[in-house]
Amino acid sequence: MQEQMCVTTDLRELDIMQLSDSFFPTGLFATSNGLESLFMSRKITTATQLMDFNRTCLEQQLGPGDCVALANAHEHCVSGSYEDIRKVDAVCSSIKAVKEAREASFRSGIQMVKCVREFQDDGILNWYHDEIQKKNVTGVYPVAFAVCCNALEISKENSLLMLLYGFVVSTVGAALRLGMIQHFEGQKIIHELKPLMVTVADKSSAKQIEDMWQFSPQIEISQMDHEEMDSKMFIT
Repeated sequence: MQEQMCVTTDLRELDIMQLSDSFFPTGLFATSNGLESLFMSRKITTATQLMDFNRTCLEQQLGPGDCVALANAHEHCVSGSYEDIRKVDAVCSSIKAVKEAREASFRSGIQMVKCVREFQDDGILNWYHDEIQKKNVTGVYPVAFAVCCNALEISKENSLLMLLYGFVVSTVGAALRLGMIQHFEGQKIIHELKPLMVTVADKSSAKQIEDMWQFSPQIEISQMDHEEMDSKMFIT
């Protein structure tokens, strides 16, 4: 008689899949991170240019900025350092110079916290939610993401990769809806950016909050241009 196999899965692996899924209601599907205005002005129109756009965002914005914030916030969640979580929230919010992108980050972070609280009871998560309501923190997405990942016992390293992966998927999704690329091209871009995601996450993991920065002026200008567009498909 053939022995029946039993698949054993760590539930945290499923938690990673759930939070990484573009179906998760954070609103990221409605963001293009300035890609829409760049496409409409014909500055980015090909898969190769989209790849370069993502590389710049990962290396010059998310890596030294959002990823450093996430890594520090996650560590403070583990240690229960509430004041330090507030500090990371404030610093991360302060470096987001473009109003539209900054407010989108707040909305997505707050929405994530609300959603995760529906199925996970955690002390720091509940505290952070209450601090948002009191306006003591902004709910900026990287910090909110760290709080939610900690509540689900997802490691700092996996949380960083999830953040980066989610960003790339959102820009690829925006490019698809803009008619810039085809689905096969989008999947190729995601796959080819995986090594860079790992490198960026690794570089950001041990940096302190004082090391946080971001510098991508052309992309930030495109995000500002997007704010002035009369008709648009995306919120950023």
